[in-house]
Order: sequence, then structure tokens, then C-alpha cells
Amino acid sequence: MTRVLAVRLDSDGDVLLTGPAIRALSASADRLDLLVSPSGRAAAELLPGVDHLLVFDVPWSGFRPSPVDPVAVNALVEEMRGGHYDLAVIFTSFHQSPLPMALLARMAGIGRIVADSEDYPGSLLDVRHRRQEVHEVDAALQLAVAAGAEPIGNSPLRVDIPATTANPAGTKGYVVLHPGASVPARGLLPAHAHRIAAELVAQGRRLVITGGPQEVELAGAASVPGAIDLAGRTTLAELAAVLRDASCIVTGNTGPAHLAAAVGTPVVSLFSPVVPARRWAPYGVPVVLLGDQDAPCKDSRARECPVPGHPCLSAVSAAEVARAVSRFAGPIEPTVVPGDRSSVMGTDAEHLDLARPRLVDDVVRPGRA
Repeated sequence: MTRVLAVRLDSDGDVLLTGPAIRALSASADRLDLLVSPSGRAAAELLPGVDHLLVFDVPWSGFRPSPVDPVAVNALVEEMRGGHYDLAVIFTSFHQSPLPMALLARMAGIGRIVADSEDYPGSLLDVRHRRQEVHEVDAALQLAVAAGAEPIGNSPLRVDIPATTANPAGTKGYVVLHPGASVPARGLLPAHAHRIAAELVAQGRRLVITGGPQEVELAGAASVPGAIDLAGRTTLAELAAVLRDASCIVTGNTGPAHLAAAVGTPVVSLFSPVVPARRWAPYGVPVVLLGDQDAPCKDSRARECPVPGHPCLSAVSAAEVARAVSRFAGPIEPTVVPGDRSSVMGTDAEHLDLARPRLVDDVVRPGRA
């Protein structure tokens, strides 16, 4: 293969999960271009192995898809035709169809088109690959191999942070709390996030709270005195720098969990079971997975929590989260008041207990043997 077009028309987190497969394709190509949606562009700009980005707002994917714009569709077809691609590899999540994109790739004259598909593709696919019940990263790697890439086994997520990117959080060693998610059912409720923040700060942790531009209000509700609130104030590259220098991140099933994995930072994952953890848990880094994985919302793909109170996550106590954080961030050095030999932590004995937290799984490392 010489000129390859990889396609991943989802959000930043999904694009990050496709990174190892893109690197595998790039290793055997003279040129690899990547087609993404606007919601995945920031992550795509950080992926190694990509020569050029194409961006298109597709009408068949996303939370609020755009209406069909024939002029824009025709422009995309012509842009792909001008790329003179020998191969298109269309990456999708397990519930999505690659066939709309395959049709456009065929109209653009791309000679070989490969994708996972449960639906009969007619003449739209040259290789109709069948996805296995594996993590999304491994599924993408398997598709890349089916398209002709060399097998590379388990491969970590990776991003290239520009050397000029500053870390607005300052010195290393803090804990990050990212309470929001693009899908509300996968994030934390404000009061729950506030309890977690208060617990971590009370224990003496340096805490940084992050969030996107749409999560400023949630981050503000979660914040406590002593925490650094960076919500709405970082680019994705800056957030990657913040996560790189953190001891760990506490977050739901959302893009920053995968961004943390891409910079090698452990994750305390409050994982809502609306999608299966075996497919979507942070990949290739130490993870403590918390949350009721057998809650009524299991595998529902719900965007809004269907159960009052969001119990699958809200039932996880702040103390449990703090104990999980201790597994990655280590014990806290006690503060000694001058003239007094006792340790002053502003907390109680239960909070100092470093016994393992209640877990759905113990420390798990998806993607590693």
C-alpha cells in the first residue's frame, strides 16, 4: 500500500483509541491521511503517523448530526478523489455502520475499501471484516491487519504534545478530577464530584479540576477551596500536558480518560455501564475501575441516566475514590503543627485506611497480558 486514507468520524476519545491502528497502517504506507469529524480534530492533530488531516461534519454520526448538505458531500468526494488513495480503512465503533462512508469512498474512486460491517455491504467493501468481542483499540488493530498492516500486538495509545505546550497546572504530582463527559450518563453529578473533591483536598492532595468549555459550570460546582479549576481554560494539547504531569486522574468514561492513557497516567475510572468496560476502559495503563457494572442501565447506551440519582456512580463514596487515588498517588505526608507531635490531616482514621477500595475489577490493565 502507498497512499492510505484512514477514517474515524467520532469524538476525540474515539480518535485516540484508533491511534495504534493508525500508526500500524502508517508504518507500511508512503502517506497516511486521516479523515475526522470536527469533534475529533483536536485529538487527530496530536496523533503520530498522520501526514494530513481531512475534516468533514458527517450527517450520519454524532450526538446531534448535521443535516445532509449535498454541496459539502460532493466537496468531500472531490477532496478524496484528489488524494489518489489506494486504500481506505473505515474505523467505527461496534454499533456504527461504515457503509455511508464506504459509498463516498467508492464514489471518489478509491480502489480498495476495508471496514468492519455486520450489514451486507454489496459492492461497497472489498474486505468485510467481522469484529470480535475485544477492546476498541484491539478491534481497530485487527481491522488494520485485515487491511494489510503488519501485526504489532498490543500497542499503547500515544500523542505528540508540541514542545511549546505549557502546563497551566504548574508543578507535577497533583491529582486531576475531570467530572464531566460529552455523554451525561457517563459523567459525575455535581454534588458527587464536589464530595470527591472535598475528600481529596481534605486529605492533603493537590487537586486540579478540568473540563471542556461546556463543563465550566459543572467544574465550578465540583470545586472546593484549595483546588485549581482549569475548566474551559485548556486546549487538548494543554490538557494532555496537565495529565502527563499528574499522579492520576479521577474521571468517568470520557475522552480525558483515554488522553490520560495516551500520556501514561493511571486512571481511577468511575465507569458507567451504559457501554461495556471490556471495550471502553482506559487502555494500557493501570486502572482502578469503580461503579456498579450490573446496574439497570447496563449496555443501554443511554445518553441521559435512566435511573434517578445516577446510582451506578453516585453510590461510590468519596472515601472509596480517595483510597483508589492512594494506590497511584501514594500516601500523604502528614502535616505537623509546630509544638505538637500529632499529625493534623483534617480527616479521620477511615480516610487514612489504604486498604483496597471496593472494585468491580481490581487494578486492571486492558490491552496488556
